[in-house]
Amino acid sequence: MIDLNALKPFLDTTLQETNFSNLGEKYAGKVRDVYMQPEHGRRILIATDRQSAFDILWTAIPLKGQVLTQISSWWFERIGDIMPTQVLATPDPNVVVVKDLRMVPVEIVVRGYLTGSSKTSAWVNYNNGVRDFCGVRLPDNMVKNQKFDAPIITPTTKSDDDELIDPAGIVARGLATQELWNEIAEKAMQLFERGQQLAAERGLILVDTKYEMGIDAEGKLTIADEVHTPDSSRYWIADSYEARFAAGQEPESLDKEFFRLWLRDQGFEYDGKKPEITNDVRLMLAGKYIDLYERVTGDTFSVPNDADVPGRIARNLASFSIASS
Repeated sequence: MIDLNALKPFLDTTLQETNFSNLGEKYAGKVRDVYMQPEHGRRILIATDRQSAFDILWTAIPLKGQVLTQISSWWFERIGDIMPTQVLATPDPNVVVVKDLRMVPVEIVVRGYLTGSSKTSAWVNYNNGVRDFCGVRLPDNMVKNQKFDAPIITPTTKSDDDELIDPAGIVARGLATQELWNEIAEKAMQLFERGQQLAAERGLILVDTKYEMGIDAEGKLTIADEVHTPDSSRYWIADSYEARFAAGQEPESLDKEFFRLWLRDQGFEYDGKKPEITNDVRLMLAGKYIDLYERVTGDTFSVPNDADVPGRIARNLASFSIASS
């Protein structure tokens, strides 16, 4: 496990935003800065160190963007037999160059356990009495963090305020045809099964995850954005899950749920006062991101020698400049 002291020099050099005018028009997402190059049929995704939770941007976590990109790249290499991926190249630890897709305007959330703390999570809705959840009938008498008999899909719309929706609503609103949704659901379950399998081999539980998909120029359904990262997924430590579940304790997590729970412990509510995010919290979360990377991949995380991440990215993306192409 990485020594958190090794990350302290990066507290003041986090990558909070990028501004590469030579790469095309920029769209800033919650974490990634996306540069559009439609004339080349591609986009450039640069993962920053921004940290969001509950749809609020809070702070920046040292080296988070590098972790997200590298763990997602690891997973992309292991799911290509299930469906095509968006990846064209990975020219930098923080960057993925991807195919332009016609995105399906739905986030495909697959859940293996009854858990979560956000407004769209399974547990929050279940605890509020919801039993018909995104077209899935949930049994009575379940408790938080309990495993479902089989994984379920609980989609949301892609908007500023994600909205829970069922498959019938997706088709009725024209977000996808029934045929396309059937393919999406089938592929999502296959991806989740692969994810749970490989995570289990590393002593982890892939609890739930979010997929984004789109249609490529040849009409093929393609996996996009990120796969099984600690931002899009929830991971628990397998060895301690049963004992902690029996004791009514929260599982040991290696994802940003740690940060959500920390915010709740500080008394945060959606419309309430925001707690101060200390450097200790930033370092703790950075350590969890890196720990997950090492557990999943089996590789040692490489801490950069150069803190000038924007300069490195600019050098590595020189050949993708619109001006030079």
